[in-house]
Amino acid sequence: MAATVTTESPAITDRQREVVELIAKGYSNDEIGSRLGISSRTAKAHSDALRHKLGVSRRRYIPAAYRARTGRDPLSQGLEP
Repeated sequence: MAATVTTESPAITDRQREVVELIAKGYSNDEIGSRLGISSRTAKAHSDALRHKLGVSRRRYIPAAYRARTGRDPLSQGLEP
């Protein structure tokens, strides 16, 4: 049986999109957790999942990789305060 290889990357969830926006704004995992009502450990898990999905090695590269993949600027979307 042959394995099927796809070049399509997994979809980014709405929560992960929110995390991308906050990373782009310079928030730490603790700040992201407080802002979204999740633990900092969960915020880190979202960040790790995003790094994997976007194929980057560092958290700080997530916004640029997101922009390249989606064509959307995470800083222009903005979360409501």
